[in-house]
Amino acid sequence: MMMDVDKTFVMIKPDAVRRNLIGKIITRFEEAGFKLINLKLITLSRELASKHYAEHKGKPFYNDLLAFITSGPSIAMLLQGEDVIKKVRKIVGATNPEEAQSGTIRGDFKEIPLKSVTENLIHASDSESSAKREIYLFFENNLE
Repeated sequence: MMMDVDKTFVMIKPDAVRRNLIGKIITRFEEAGFKLINLKLITLSRELASKHYAEHKGKPFYNDLLAFITSGPSIAMLLQGEDVIKKVRKIVGATNPEEAQSGTIRGDFKEIPLKSVTENLIHASDSESSAKREIYLFFENNLE
């Protein structure tokens, strides 16, 4: 019987790229058994960033979030594996790095003192619908 294989979108954000954490972060996913099926270095345009973070429009941190995510290159990745969305979120850790447990990407690589919750190293899709939308935005829509 064939197992259903899921896909998810992950983005290593500009703060992690600046700190040369790309290899260490990708290694976490590979060691967990996930297959990297697409990857690209991208500096998000304001247009792409606003589409990616559309659910946050109108929130107090929205403009800071867009300024940060467009501030330098990011790594957009497509990962594949069994139950990948839930398992990747666990590897990534809590959105707020101060709450992220040791052993997670955000917990292990957070900057002390914390600059902001926005600069949290990595993004991972939180649901199947988010993954489908984000995969389309970054890999199928050719928006760059």
